[in-house]
Amino acid sequence: MNACLVGIWLWLPLLFTWLSPEVSSSWWYMRATSGSSRVMCDNVPGLVSHQRQLCHRHPDVMRAIGLGVTEWTMECQHQFRQHRWNCNTLDRDHSLFGRVLLRSSRESAFVYAISSAGVVFAITRACSQGELKSCSCDPKKKGTAKDNKGIFDWGGCSDNIDYGIKFARAFVDAKERKGKDARALMNLHNNRAGRKAVKRFLKQECKCHGVSGSCTLRTCWLAMADFRKTGNYLWRKYNGAIQVVMNQDGTGFTVANKRFKKPTKNDLVYFENSPDYCIRDRDAGSLGTAGRVCNLTSRGMDSCEVMCCGRGYDTSHVTRKTKCECKFHWCCAVRCQDCVEALDVHTCKAPKSPAWAAPT
Repeated sequence: MNACLVGIWLWLPLLFTWLSPEVSSSWWYMRATSGSSRVMCDNVPGLVSHQRQLCHRHPDVMRAIGLGVTEWTMECQHQFRQHRWNCNTLDRDHSLFGRVLLRSSRESAFVYAISSAGVVFAITRACSQGELKSCSCDPKKKGTAKDNKGIFDWGGCSDNIDYGIKFARAFVDAKERKGKDARALMNLHNNRAGRKAVKRFLKQECKCHGVSGSCTLRTCWLAMADFRKTGNYLWRKYNGAIQVVMNQDGTGFTVANKRFKKPTKNDLVYFENSPDYCIRDRDAGSLGTAGRVCNLTSRGMDSCEVMCCGRGYDTSHVTRKTKCECKFHWCCAVRCQDCVEALDVHTCKAPKSPAWAAPT
């Protein structure tokens, strides 16, 4: 295994420990080992039998998923950037998000949905880029078809999202299908919502062929939208997530509050209320908001009043260099001046209780 591939494999423990939050010394084994895919798959903690089989059979797909971990984690952090819990990852923790995922909260619902969506997106993209042996462009998009603009030919490379969804369902859901408890059903529901979100933004793109740019002939293909659209959609679903309880026979959900509608397959569901994330709490997996930057003029979640949980804030006077007075020079350069900008940065005060010093 070459050095590049070894580096990619180092992402797999993060992926698999998201699937399985328990801590294991095998995580450190994975970081130190540069052996074959079989050695890697056999020593990743928390995998069920079917996941190991898929890992052995499709090491190239595992590589694509590993690359996708960064993407969906960054998207999670973007969506929560102005909130007390900001999808922060724990460098010293084996389970990527720490103990946050142990609670059946709205945050857990979002993480399972966005990560499931990220797996679909990563696999589908790798298919289209010819990086996987088991798939390529969508084989069903051949010949001619018709839309509201008329007849067109399928051409180019349509994203094979059905393969991405099928593999993601088989791999990600395998662990949850082994369990029969309420949390497993919650995870399965949110995993599916994440997969459906990616397909929701599959769009048809076309290129015209003809004299002087006329559209006498069209060649079209299906392409996934930028992952940000999926993230924005799941963020809206997070804000409208529905609290549920198990039904009497233990096979599904019913709404916890009868005033709310029954969740659809596109909705996110959760069981437990979230902690306030104000202070560092080992059991809740909260890092608290001490030291977080807040916005003094905002009235939203990033405001100093909300972000700092009423504890107040410290103000620092800082300077930074920026590019200014940029001018275009023929041809073809843009030249800018270096300007110094002075600004105030506001950060949340730490709580006065000794709980802040407790290690996570």
